[in-house]
Amino acid sequence: MLAMHSFCLEGEMPRLVAEKKEKEEEKPTVEELLAKARKPAQLAPSLHRFYEGKVQVMPKCSIQSTDDFAIWYTPGVAAPCREIQANPEKSFELTNRWNYVAVVTDGTRVLGLGDIGPEAAMPVMEGKALLFKYLGGVDAFPICVKTKDPDEIVRMCELLEPSFGGINLEDIAKPKCFQVLEKARERLKIPVWHDDQQGTATVILAGLINAFKIVGKKPRESLITLVGSGAANMRTAYVLIKWGVKPGNIMLVDTKGVIHPNRGDIKREEDPWKYDLTMKTNAEGRTGDISEAFRGVDAVVAASKPGPSTIKKTWVETMADDAVLFACANPIPEIWPWEAEAAGARIVATGRSDFPNQVNNSLGFPAIFRGVLDVKATTVTDDMCIAAAQELAAFAEERGMHEKDILPRMDEWEVFPREAVACALKSIEQGVARVKLSRQELYERASAIIRNARQSTGLLMKHDLIKQAPSEDKLLK
Repeated sequence: MLAMHSFCLEGEMPRLVAEKKEKEEEKPTVEELLAKARKPAQLAPSLHRFYEGKVQVMPKCSIQSTDDFAIWYTPGVAAPCREIQANPEKSFELTNRWNYVAVVTDGTRVLGLGDIGPEAAMPVMEGKALLFKYLGGVDAFPICVKTKDPDEIVRMCELLEPSFGGINLEDIAKPKCFQVLEKARERLKIPVWHDDQQGTATVILAGLINAFKIVGKKPRESLITLVGSGAANMRTAYVLIKWGVKPGNIMLVDTKGVIHPNRGDIKREEDPWKYDLTMKTNAEGRTGDISEAFRGVDAVVAASKPGPSTIKKTWVETMADDAVLFACANPIPEIWPWEAEAAGARIVATGRSDFPNQVNNSLGFPAIFRGVLDVKATTVTDDMCIAAAQELAAFAEERGMHEKDILPRMDEWEVFPREAVACALKSIEQGVARVKLSRQELYERASAIIRNARQSTGLLMKHDLIKQAPSEDKLLK
């Protein structure tokens, strides 16, 4: 029987190989790719209207009968209140504060949409809260504020601090976002970070680590261009430098072209962070328009104006052999992936989940906050971001990676506990953790919390407590 089975397999092999080759050669047309790219935006309004939002508050304590409210509310609740009054740190033990994160925005720099206001930013912040819960088991709350004053935003974070274990700043325009982040981190004793800065930088670093491994180049010695000098790429530059990339090997580009020390329009008093990078980067002293920043470079990371055609194919053609291109703008990347590949880029990534190689903050912030919340850290640092990036890269390398698969995917939930542990251990190492747990304890804790969030959602859907969405045909009518 074994011999016959082997014979059958050998006989089938040529047909299977031919079918696989035929399938690989059946590449979708540009029209089909564009139709696929447009579909999420076409479905989103109807689905948002159907569900009337994306997150809700659910009990986590046992309620056998209304008699239990004597414990969970009055009169029993007075006892934990008195304990916290005597020692405010106990709020992390006796309430869910340890797992609460505020997602704070003023709506001035939302995705690729710009200054659309706090109300219009709410769907994005709710989406952020959804990802926090499903991917990291974190209870996050969207808080869209009606002010553009950086001092008022910082003050609001201070006022919210007693209720939260962390603050996630989101979609705040540059350079205000740098000021808000720095001042809030100085004044608050809980982790505060700006996801458009640190979150983006984390995943970009992870992607570059693996992309350079695949193409056989050393990232610390390669030329890297950052197209766009907003919050994302500015922090990416700092994180790359901290990780070990030579500052002079990095070039920054803004709307006026290549950034160099002789640019008189970049002033220390107006934007000290951009000025600092202007003095450190671009050792070659390149000048000129954006096309000059592509010539001969090994990698381009774009976080700029949504495309398509923000980046031209002719620019990509001038990059070094085995080029790496991350087009991270949302909702439309600066160049379509198939165009970049046709121009010679070997590895192409975008910020979208419907294309290969998603370089998206969703791989970072849920797990990073899971880690710092589990040790009740007082801050979050760039070193923790680097630890997270290295764990992301290691996970993808261990399970196997190639040009179209350089990073973990959101459905590979096992990566999130590992990433959380890396951040928690770095918090302990840096002396900013209120609680010290072993690697195994941290892993078991993070895994249990994340698994609970995913399974809870699955059960709600199974029992139709989360309604099944209408078909695409009905939604698109």
